[in-house]
Amino acid sequence: MSDDATGTRGQLVLLAAAVIAFALATGALAYLQVGTHPDVEQRIDDGSPDRVVNALERSVHDAASPIPAAYDWDEREAAAAAIEDSLEPRIETLRVSELEHSVVHDISYDESAAATWADENCPGGPDRQFGECEALGGVVVQERAGETHVLGVAIRIRTTTDRTQRETTVRVTDRG
Repeated sequence: MSDDATGTRGQLVLLAAAVIAFALATGALAYLQVGTHPDVEQRIDDGSPDRVVNALERSVHDAASPIPAAYDWDEREAAAAAIEDSLEPRIETLRVSELEHSVVHDISYDESAAATWADENCPGGPDRQFGECEALGGVVVQERAGETHVLGVAIRIRTTTDRTQRETTVRVTDRG
């Protein structure tokens, strides 16, 4: 093969490599820019409490699981206090978990919602399957075989963003 043919072939290979490199770089740049715009800040859903509720559901279950074995019915007030103590670190974390997005969650127990929930969902009369229910603060407990069982917690969540303020009350049940 002549030197001219080898040189031409080398130039073609070099040109092909440059074209491929340019195409890959352009594709990578386009991929990085998909869905972004310099004037639009990517935000979480402005004040939706769903993420907070999901985290609280797991936390209520974790806090409620050991209660029946540890607290008899006559110790139900101490059981409710133990639930609140167990949930407090998680609630504190959730309150400030979205500050970098200018979102603040004010989370508190809703005593009246808990009382209403206990009245509406705990049957009375001689044919009921379990013992009485009681709302202690925001915690709803029920007597079952002499033990305290946590049915759930009524929680008020007020979410404030730079644009809106939303308030909702949720009843987080122990699904365990």
